[in-house]
Amino acid sequence: MPQPPAAPAPAQSPASRALGAVLWAGLLFMMGANLPGHMSLDSVTQLHEGRAGVRETWAPATMSWLLGRFDDLVPGTGLYVTASALVLTLSLLSLRSLRPRTSWLAVALGLGMVLTPALIIYQAIVWKDVLFANLAIAGFVALAHASRTWADRRSRILPVAGALLLFSVGALIRQNGLVAMLFAAIALAWTARAGGWKASLGWFVGFLAAGLVLTQVIGVAVQPPGSSSAEDTRRGVRVLQHYDIVGALAHDPTLKLDIIRRAAPLAEAAIRLQGPRVYSPERIDTFGEAPALGQALWPTPDAVMAAQWRDIVLHHPGAYLAHRFDVFVWTFATPVIDRCLPIQVGVEGQPDKLADLNIPRGVEPQDQSMVNYATWFFDTPLYSHVTYAGIALLVAGFLLWRRDPADVLVAALMLAALAFTASFLLISVACDYRYLYFLDLAAMTGLLYSALDPSLRRRGG
Repeated sequence: MPQPPAAPAPAQSPASRALGAVLWAGLLFMMGANLPGHMSLDSVTQLHEGRAGVRETWAPATMSWLLGRFDDLVPGTGLYVTASALVLTLSLLSLRSLRPRTSWLAVALGLGMVLTPALIIYQAIVWKDVLFANLAIAGFVALAHASRTWADRRSRILPVAGALLLFSVGALIRQNGLVAMLFAAIALAWTARAGGWKASLGWFVGFLAAGLVLTQVIGVAVQPPGSSSAEDTRRGVRVLQHYDIVGALAHDPTLKLDIIRRAAPLAEAAIRLQGPRVYSPERIDTFGEAPALGQALWPTPDAVMAAQWRDIVLHHPGAYLAHRFDVFVWTFATPVIDRCLPIQVGVEGQPDKLADLNIPRGVEPQDQSMVNYATWFFDTPLYSHVTYAGIALLVAGFLLWRRDPADVLVAALMLAALAFTASFLLISVACDYRYLYFLDLAAMTGLLYSALDPSLRRRGG
């Protein structure tokens, strides 16, 4: 049987107080240097949607709805950025109570974390990738707290319910965020194993089912009138199919597009002529360089495009996988970091939307200082998803060896981040660094947790 968990860390130990001071100072500095936050074209559009309550894109509606509700309280994005960053900071602070002591190694590591662009700049960027990472980490940390007192049924209700809400909202913000919910359910099944296999299965199925139901309920509730989540999904799937069909053709010029040719021969000819010319594994945006390509792709019926995509995946896997591998290398390894949007500062957006929002476009001097600071990290291991994947693997191995109650949940966070990363092998359409921000932040969180009390002694069975 697993041994009882170690007593929580003394709240007033010098190292614990120092780590708390470092994390709070990092949050305050991030806010002072960056508020009201940095916005890209996507961010501006989402805020505009949230304020107007009208769909203008096919991206998930939840992010726009959240921005709109914060905007109702305080116009702009300053309150949203503060709330999002506070979710992460409180989660990191609460890690101290999961271990019997806080080491000075954790203090040094915490200081290093808050000085990285991942925290000092990214936390102020209004991107759904940042919010998803914060929510997913908070969800696993909440379950880690529940695992420490699992035998007390009443004490686990609030953290489990809170985690369920965090994972559900996260899955609505990043569609492949369901991976995090799945790994959380697996970790809960392990936590409940003392009650037998039926209890474990019940917690796994129950948590996952409740999360999926809650996701659907929230998704319907935040969808603006006159819009449809099904239409959002349809357009997203079409974008991916377009990229995969053109990508496979670019890797194998002899590839036949018989299904499209039979339905729309002129479209097939345009795709074959224009597609390989503008294709890039870096991002799908290069399709815009050939307007005739879009005019051939989008009018083609959904059923025809889906059938052609399936035919390539099933009968020409070599070309499909070659394309997917090249895209994933750019997403995961970012061979030329400057071409993968490594940072975003200031405000960029369509002039009419910015005018409606009363937000000026441009980059302030302090924003440029943030860019200059971030460039010192470019092309270093601290700005590499590969580095953080290695850290996540090592942390997961260490924690699964030690297996204290909370260790399993933090290890599940590492594995969820790695699985989330792997999902981009199939869905990535651009190499933007932010897409795998969850991996970087999860690895940092796991490393900080491990450094709190880096004992190798196994306590569980």
